[in-house]
Amino acid sequence: MSNIRVRFAPSPTGGLHLGGVRTVLYNYLFARQQGGSFIVRVEDTDQGRFVEGAEQYIFNCLKWCGLEPDESVLHGGPFAPYRQSERKPSYRQYADQLVKEGHAYYAFDTPEELDAMRERLKASGSGSLQYDHHIRMSMRNSLNLLPEETEKLIKDGVPYVIRIKINANEFVSFTDMIRGEMEFDTNNVDDKVLLKADGMPTYHLAVVVDDFLMQITHAFRGEEWMPSAPVHILLWKFLFGLDAMPQWAHLPLILKPDGNGKLSKRDGDRLGFPVYAMDWTDPKTGDLTKGFKELGFLPEAFINLLAVLGWNDGTEQELFTIQELTDKFSISRVHKGGAKFDYEKAKWFNHEWIKKLPVTAYLPQVKEIFAAKGINIDDEAYFITVLNLVKERCSLLPDFYEQAAFFFNAPTSYDEAAVKPKWDEAKKDFFTMLIRNYTELEDWEIETAENTCKQLATEKNIKIGELQMILRVMLVGSKMGPGVFAIASAIGQTDTCKRIENAIAVFG
Repeated sequence: MSNIRVRFAPSPTGGLHLGGVRTVLYNYLFARQQGGSFIVRVEDTDQGRFVEGAEQYIFNCLKWCGLEPDESVLHGGPFAPYRQSERKPSYRQYADQLVKEGHAYYAFDTPEELDAMRERLKASGSGSLQYDHHIRMSMRNSLNLLPEETEKLIKDGVPYVIRIKINANEFVSFTDMIRGEMEFDTNNVDDKVLLKADGMPTYHLAVVVDDFLMQITHAFRGEEWMPSAPVHILLWKFLFGLDAMPQWAHLPLILKPDGNGKLSKRDGDRLGFPVYAMDWTDPKTGDLTKGFKELGFLPEAFINLLAVLGWNDGTEQELFTIQELTDKFSISRVHKGGAKFDYEKAKWFNHEWIKKLPVTAYLPQVKEIFAAKGINIDDEAYFITVLNLVKERCSLLPDFYEQAAFFFNAPTSYDEAAVKPKWDEAKKDFFTMLIRNYTELEDWEIETAENTCKQLATEKNIKIGELQMILRVMLVGSKMGPGVFAIASAIGQTDTCKRIENAIAVFG
């Protein structure tokens, strides 16, 4: 096995955004291609935003997508624990080390003092409201206090945080696997909090310490973390040395359909499409946010559409199995710019995968959809035949019910507007005769049903095209569906004749 180790580090704060799943996918593909390990580490250090059930929900999503990790809270592994709140003792020593070596400091500022500082900066017309090298010497911290004052405050139990000390007028650089050489001016970087007053680390300290202790070799994350890169690089430099730092790749954003900004849950609600992998119910409000799974997407299609949302293999190919993605994936071919999300294109992927896969691959899900509508499937072989007849007309799994319900229930209403202009005594006579001819058939197949109808049409001197449309409405209730004689063959000789008879009575 390779020593390649990659990780996905979600926060259990709510639904899993499709951008998060894409990050998982790229990590997964890279690890599988390199023969390495894929780790999921739960970053729950922000206890104020913790949401009950969100952690299990994340793992349920990954299981549905087929992207299960090698190591995690659920799967175990040699670098446990994989939940940051359970690793709390390990962070303190590194924060203390940074203070001792002059790379961090204690800050005793109260929330009120921080608010007052920002108001002063705002009133002065400062372009920045950050806690940085410009203002730290005017705040209540160990850089601006005598050592004995700092010791007394700590001894007296006065709440404090530990902040990194960012030196001014320096440049921090690294090589991004997607974007190449990146450089940052420390004059634009604030003194981030590393350890909070409750002793829990912030993301900035925890991600560096955990990546080191878990021997992570490559870190793929969204480009929204790019502004934090200089802080993380300096922490690597101060604590472990830059040679120990993983290779980084900052993935492009998934953008709104118009390309104007990052795609959010609010955009999905506004435009009528999901942005979460699976349904998410907020335990506090009870609000349900729909997911791709429950709307009828196949995991193969969901993974496929995410893979090419910001990456391509250099060819015109669009449909990829997970094995093909594993074989062809290259982080160097991930785009630098954001990718617009197109829900219609997403449905196209699902449509293609519905056609591509055997219906047995999604048979249980479609059975559940029919059962929820009151149609319980007893004859599975017949059900498979029906699904194969209509699968090319389905973009989402619930479409199967819309396209195939008439195979199980005779129509109770008809598209009379389509039939009436073409209906007359000659047509009524034709279909009355067709029932008789169909009843006498000993061999009920598509060909015999079709040939019998065409032969009678010739005898009656009526255009078969007009008759087929009417026959379809008789059998289905509308002009939809696969080949009309395929429908007749499937529903059977008796049901076909009965439906024609019922429709004649309605058309009059």
